[in-house]
Amino acid sequence: MNFLEMEYANNRVMEYLIAAGIFCLGYLLMRILKFFVLRKLKVWAEKTRTWVDDFLICITRNVGFPLAYFVILYLALRTLTLPAAFDDGMGLAVTGVLTFFTARFFVMLAGCGFKLYCSYRTEQGTLMQKSLQGIMRLIKVLIWVFAVIFLLDNLGYNVSTVVAGLGIGGVAVALAAQTVLGDLFSYFAILFDRPFELGDFIITGDYLGVIEHIGIKTTRIRSLGGEQLIFSNTDLTNSRIRNYKRMERRRVVFKFGVTYETPLERLKEIPPAVEEIVKSIPDTAFDRAHFFSFGNFSLDFEVVYYILGSDYNKYMDIQQTINLALKERFETSGIDFAYPTQLLYLQKYGNSSKE
Repeated sequence: MNFLEMEYANNRVMEYLIAAGIFCLGYLLMRILKFFVLRKLKVWAEKTRTWVDDFLICITRNVGFPLAYFVILYLALRTLTLPAAFDDGMGLAVTGVLTFFTARFFVMLAGCGFKLYCSYRTEQGTLMQKSLQGIMRLIKVLIWVFAVIFLLDNLGYNVSTVVAGLGIGGVAVALAAQTVLGDLFSYFAILFDRPFELGDFIITGDYLGVIEHIGIKTTRIRSLGGEQLIFSNTDLTNSRIRNYKRMERRRVVFKFGVTYETPLERLKEIPPAVEEIVKSIPDTAFDRAHFFSFGNFSLDFEVVYYILGSDYNKYMDIQQTINLALKERFETSGIDFAYPTQLLYLQKYGNSSKE
């Protein structure tokens, strides 16, 4: 008897060889196709700056070709006469594999949309991606949950009972974890309303620092002292926050005093001199300078100007420059800054002397 005509498990050796040949030929063809297609896509991607080419390469590599290998294996096995149980198992395998790759496609599509959204926020870039990692994980979990429910429904399970059970369990969990859910919704409010972002310097109550991490439940702030402050998201969304990172310009008010012995002509020269000094410094906008009060031991002046920016170090550098320029100008003009002094009058035998 011809070896190729010998039969094993209801299939001849020739049929097994044909099935193996179909699989090997298909596998080899897909390997060659994968090499040339991905190569062409990569060359195309290098010439463009859009996200579409990267998405196509990712989908082709992680979904398209693995699914094609499974289809080749399925077609090769379908050429054989298989037992009924094995045939049913193949049907379940097809359903499971298609469900898996469909869910994987939507996960990758969500990730691509996530990166696209971040790319439009060029001023934030990587910081924005870190902020959205929590919501991205939640989206992935929801996609896989729906995939499992869909698979169970196709396998013949009563999904409505499972969904009802999840609904009742969800209500119980919601009642038991109101604080956690409140922080979760506050997390969404922070992401979409954007009262602050990573890297912003904020003040809330008696605490101040730079936003270091925005999580699903807590937000972490690095204080000026170096320690990390941890707030629940609900605490931050329910409190008043001063965001200095978004300050377009800083209003500065400072005062100084000169001695009462300063002549009137010199007093009149001070406001124009201050205006000249402030206007000579870049990134400043002069507002006003006035002799505004008679102090206990000084003639007081008040100056108001604006710094075009929010950087605190820049503000301190400019204020230092103004102070040094004022000191130099006053020394040249013979004007003395006032400092706390006290005059003591002594009276003796009807005469008064001054010390």
